[in-house]
Amino acid sequence: MILGMFENFKATDRWTKKPAHCVYQCQIVAIATRHADAVDYKFLVDGRKVWVALPHPAWVEYKQRTGKTITDSLAVEIAGHYLKTALESGEGVGREMYSLTVEETLRHLDAAVAEMETQPA
Repeated sequence: MILGMFENFKATDRWTKKPAHCVYQCQIVAIATRHADAVDYKFLVDGRKVWVALPHPAWVEYKQRTGKTITDSLAVEIAGHYLKTALESGEGVGREMYSLTVEETLRHLDAAVAEMETQPA
């Protein structure tokens, strides 16, 4: 599995058909900044700040379901996969913040891992 696939990527905006360059910038525990039970992942999308919030309970649910841990680098991949999907589907164009549910987070985790596993080493 190749980590880093969704840290620096291009996505084609569904509506404008223009490629958008997305780069992961940082992670912030949202309890401190917005009193939310989440971790926020900041990306620059063609230089514009975009945040993807993953709920803390997703870490617990994933551990209970699989016995595995969501690492920091895997969480970046989840957030990046979601962002790419959102841009390519036209969801929430121009939004600064996307907040995922636990189920959405786990669905994007599975999808990101599946895509990374298909990449040649």
